Amino acid sequence: MQKTAREMLDSPEFKRLVRNKWVVSTILTLCLFVLYYGFILLIAYAKPWMGQKVGEATTLGIPIGVGVIIIAWILTFIYVAWANRSHDAEAGKLRGNVKH
Repeated sequence: MQKTAREMLDSPEFKRLVRNKWVVSTILTLCLFVLYYGFILLIAYAKPWMGQKVGEATTLGIPIGVGVIIIAWILTFIYVAWANRSHDAEAGKLRGNVKH
């Protein structure tokens, strides 16, 4: 059944779609926040530990920093995969039900 734009915005399906996007976005944002600020706190409060040599010229902070960047990419990939698989398909179905 075709719905007007206002009816679609007020529908439980649309509200569920928006809620799911906020839940996924919030969880991934919190993960990224903890990751980045955790790294900054390690730099600030665990300098001797982060400064330990793990090679001839590399300290422990370098591989941890690289890990932070890689995990940030992974979190981005998780969001994109979720959006492509679930969110965009559901949004497309709802978009198809709106009167033009």
